[in-house]
Amino acid sequence: MTSNPDPQPISDFEKQARQSPAGFFAEFWQFLRQNKKWWLTPIFLVLLFLGLLILLGGTGAAPFIYTLW
Repeated sequence: MTSNPDPQPISDFEKQARQSPAGFFAEFWQFLRQNKKWWLTPIFLVLLFLGLLILLGGTGAAPFIYTLW
């Protein structure tokens, strides 16, 4: 039985590969910070808000949403 007395150090690539993947929002936030694309934030928020309104439009909250328009 031979033992490996000199194990190779783990590279940065291997460390990142072993980590669990980031979620959509974490990845989007990193993209905004690294690429300085702050103008995408209001577009994303408006799309998120409209999607939320569409989802709530099919529920019992619909009469309350329609009074906002």
